[in-house]
Amino acid sequence: MLYSSGTTGQPKGVFVPPEDDDVHTPHALAGSLGVAFGFGEETVYLSPAPLYHAAPLHYSMLALYQGGTVVVMKQFEAEQALKLIEEHRVTHSQWVPIMFVRMLKLPEEVRAKYDLSSMQYAIHAAAPCPVDVKEQMIDWWGEVIVEYYAASEGVGLTMIDSAAWLTHKGSVGPALIGELHILDDQGHELPAGETGTVYFGGNAKFSYHKEPEKTRQAYNDKGWATTGDIGYVDEDGFLYLTDRKDFTIISGGVNIYPQEIENLLITHPKIADVAVFGVPHEEFGEAVKAVVQPQNWADATDEVAIEIMEWLRERLSHIKLPRSLDFKENLPRGDNGKLYKKYLADEYRGGTRSD
Repeated sequence: MLYSSGTTGQPKGVFVPPEDDDVHTPHALAGSLGVAFGFGEETVYLSPAPLYHAAPLHYSMLALYQGGTVVVMKQFEAEQALKLIEEHRVTHSQWVPIMFVRMLKLPEEVRAKYDLSSMQYAIHAAAPCPVDVKEQMIDWWGEVIVEYYAASEGVGLTMIDSAAWLTHKGSVGPALIGELHILDDQGHELPAGETGTVYFGGNAKFSYHKEPEKTRQAYNDKGWATTGDIGYVDEDGFLYLTDRKDFTIISGGVNIYPQEIENLLITHPKIADVAVFGVPHEEFGEAVKAVVQPQNWADATDEVAIEIMEWLRERLSHIKLPRSLDFKENLPRGDNGKLYKKYLADEYRGGTRSD
């Protein structure tokens, strides 16, 4: 049994009943993602994240089950990842968007010196990828970038390759497993283009270990299940994620999705990482707060903060602009690349931050 990442709270044990308890049973993904991604004896899979997380574990097991080779990084380091791709002629890999960001922010001469032509499938998931970042990755690596949206709970799966993404930029693709439904806060299904909570129908069988109430809350009266993500579906049935429900900022009665702001800020050349969240505000209920990890700590100045805010003002509605911006040397990211924003937000909301 795997545990959820705990990006919005305490990790939850996710029990998904196995299809068979025979140890010789083929890997559950062998007939689906294994076929889709061409895993086989010639596969060389690079795992830049540790194996105690769901995706690295399952892809490594899948590669080994199919007779392939697995290269595991002790910890992610941008140039080292490129070096390993060239050295081992890596054909498959799995990433999260912050890894793309850090590779893209390497000096051009460093990026250009490695041969990455062996890569056939660069798979990414875990968080929405900024459009500008993905465009740059496709320009650099070619149309080998494949994105999927899923969760440890196994409620459903969407997928999109580079070609489809280029005509549906920002999407995580149509449903391949399960049926997509977007519901409002009253549980009513919404039409294409309207934002609500993402549910999947027809596939969910999971429960949270020793947490029956959280299990109950994950399902609606039709048996559809959600993990708390917010998004919408277009007329073609392609899903677009906007954020986690728990991260939504409600300021003056307006819903603001931090992911949109983070996706813009991370493309600024002086920013290495960023977190956006809501903090209490007497008049509006919540105000937008940005905390930035600069590429160089020497840039953690009032002048650079003003520069970043002016840059953002040209690209974002004034309603969504952060009311304040702080610098922090390191943001709380796990070694799986996921941002543990809750702990940072709690620090600010609780008034425990040292000024």
